[in-house]
Amino acid sequence: MRVAARLTDADRPIDLFVNNAGFGVHATLTGADVASIHEHAFDVMCRAVLILAGAAGRAMRERGSGSIINVSSIAGLVTMGSYSAIKAWVASYSQGLAVELRNTGVTVTALMPGWVVTEFHERAGIRTGSIPSFMWIEASTLVKGALRDAARGKVVSIPTVRYRVIGWFARHLPLRTIRWISAKISSSRSDEGSEPHGVKDTTTT
Repeated sequence: MRVAARLTDADRPIDLFVNNAGFGVHATLTGADVASIHEHAFDVMCRAVLILAGAAGRAMRERGSGSIINVSSIAGLVTMGSYSAIKAWVASYSQGLAVELRNTGVTVTALMPGWVVTEFHERAGIRTGSIPSFMWIEASTLVKGALRDAARGKVVSIPTVRYRVIGWFARHLPLRTIRWISAKISSSRSDEGSEPHGVKDTTTT
């Protein structure tokens, strides 16, 4: 892969690598098109993270310095289809990579944002009218916090106090309660006018 080759180019070292490519998934887990849609999601948001973060980690370990930020999501702590499963994988993988690269000078951070003010939701066809205004955070706040946590070597970064509190409850509430909350969120986000069995690409680099 060209990106992996660039990450391992010793003549052009990269000090900070951010895995942030992704898109909104609108497919049910039981749909007839489950294979193509969800496999594409796994390719972009799991397989690419595995390959590229691994490449970056190897190159940075050889130099003895560097930082990797993999964008997960607070959604990885709930149960909203394959998107939650994918983001849970990113968080777990990132922590495993951090363990592997400990004491090498390379840091790995799983960034787990909540609702961020970007074009992502509009492009993904996600209805956001029911989301309270206090749940939204600015992209600049997210970036500032992520870079600060990465510089400190923090392995899991959850921006803002309110989302850290939400994350604590998501990790400690009974699983059946988490599933009930997830169903409520999924219902409020669904948009009959969108594409319920497809994807809308919102890839960023």
